[in-house]
Amino acid sequence: SVVEVHGNSVRYDELQNVQHGEIHILKYISTPLKRPREMYVYVPAEYRKTSTRDFPVLYLRHGGGDNESSWVKDGRAAVILDNLIAADKARPMLVVMSNGLTDGSWAGGSTVEGMNTLEEELFTDIIPMIECNYRVAKNKESRAIAGLSMGGGQAYVLGLRNLDKFSYIGQFSAGIMGDGKFSHDKYVPGVMDYPENINQQLQLLWISCGTKDPRYEGHVSFVQDLKKYGVNCEFHDAAYGHEWEFWREQLYEFSQRLFKK
Repeated sequence: SVVEVHGNSVRYDELQNVQHGEIHILKYISTPLKRPREMYVYVPAEYRKTSTRDFPVLYLRHGGGDNESSWVKDGRAAVILDNLIAADKARPMLVVMSNGLTDGSWAGGSTVEGMNTLEEELFTDIIPMIECNYRVAKNKESRAIAGLSMGGGQAYVLGLRNLDKFSYIGQFSAGIMGDGKFSHDKYVPGVMDYPENINQQLQLLWISCGTKDPRYEGHVSFVQDLKKYGVNCEFHDAAYGHEWEFWREQLYEFSQRLFKK
């Protein structure tokens, strides 16, 4: 359940008197799952103002128990991006939100097998559909991937597996990184053999977790391990638990760092 208590001033995640983008719902057949799926696509207002400009894309993944609509309905992603873009704090970008469940459970979307399925779907179905139907830049410098909880683990793993496809990775409160047992060799074999490759390929590796989240101490250890490997990353925290207010704040901050010249 989500309960909103509004104050007198308008927050970054509340509707403001600015130009608003659109939310498109696209349907497709998942190649690996062989069933119909949906994705939500945020299209900024600037998209309609030009016919020649190619836009960058953030692939944003939801958590366990949620679905492809959750970042719009509970995460206020469209509202946050509208406000940021209007204030010239973030570059106009498309945000693609697909379903991260493979068998209806968060566990299924966090296994190696689940990651394999979602990786195939992302590169066989989702990205080609976006790049066919929208004016978007088709290079790694113009792609970012991020997510919360289950989706944070997916973003981290799929991003590291495809450093030639993404320049920005954001991981918010991922469970598989917060239990102290995450194995890069299991999920991304060989990636830590060449940590300098990660540093060279990524513009930003963003890791975050709320200090009241049971996953927090695991994240602290996880980031320490990354630094021992020599991987450049940023760790962000705040006094929140495993909750939407923290994830909205992370999207707000993370989006401002994307696609800078």
